[in-house]
Amino acid sequence: MKMLIAGLLAVLTLVYVVIDTGVYNMAATEKHWAITEKVITWVRESSIRARAEDLAPPALEESVILDKGVSHYNAMCIGCHLAPGYSTTELATGLYPQAPLFYERVPVTDEEDKNYLIKKYFWVIKNGIKMTAMPAWGLTHDDETIWAMAYLVQRLHGMTAEQYTALVKSHGDDADDNHHH
Repeated sequence: MKMLIAGLLAVLTLVYVVIDTGVYNMAATEKHWAITEKVITWVRESSIRARAEDLAPPALEESVILDKGVSHYNAMCIGCHLAPGYSTTELATGLYPQAPLFYERVPVTDEEDKNYLIKKYFWVIKNGIKMTAMPAWGLTHDDETIWAMAYLVQRLHGMTAEQYTALVKSHGDDADDNHHH
C-alpha cells in the first residue's frame, strides 16, 4: 500500500512539474504529444457517444434539410470545414486541431451507422467542443435547424464540387458568396 501511495505521489508530482513549468506547449502551431492526442480523442469520442446515443433524429422533410442545412452550413461552417470545390481559408489554416473536412469522408451506407452519425453531428453542432474552436450553435439556433445541418453534414461525405454547387444554387439563397476563396 505504501508503494502504491508513493507511486501515485510521484506521478502527481511529475504532472505538477510538467504543468507548472510550461513544458507542455499550448500553442496552436505545435502538435500535441502522441499520448495527449490519444487521450483527448478518447475523452472526446466517449463524451459525444455517451450524450448522443439516446437522441432521436426527427424525420425532416427533404426541403427543410436542404434549405436550412445548406444555407446555415454556408453561412456558419465553410470558414472552418470548407466545402467541395472550396479552397482553404485563413481561419481553417490556423486551427489546431484542424476542423474535419466532411466532404473528404467516405459516404456511410449502413443505416445504423448513418443514424449514429446524424446524432453525433447534431450533438456536436448544438453543444460545440471545448478547446477546438467548434462553437455551440444550440445557443442561437433551434433544434430543427441543427438537425437539418447534421443531416446535411452527413450528406457531404464524398460529395463533389459540382454536386455541392448545384445544392447551393437550388437551396442556399445567396450564402454562396460568403466564403468562396
